[in-house]
Amino acid sequence: MKFDGGPAFACAAGTATDADVFQTGLSLRDYFAAAAIQGICRDTHLGAVEAGVNYWRAVPQIAYNLADAMLAEREKQ
Repeated sequence: MKFDGGPAFACAAGTATDADVFQTGLSLRDYFAAAAIQGICRDTHLGAVEAGVNYWRAVPQIAYNLADAMLAEREKQ
């Protein structure tokens, strides 16, 4: 499984007294990809089909590649 950075908005689960118990949900990787995809889709001139590849099918892959790069950079800190 690819490193996902853990939960994006971790918080103690309900009434749990153990601080190691967190609600999961959205991973940091998914959060970064969602942020990246907004910028990618906003750039309207990128919607063209290039080299026979459907751009819109490539958008999620591009977003997750950016998310992976952000996680890698974050780990350097």
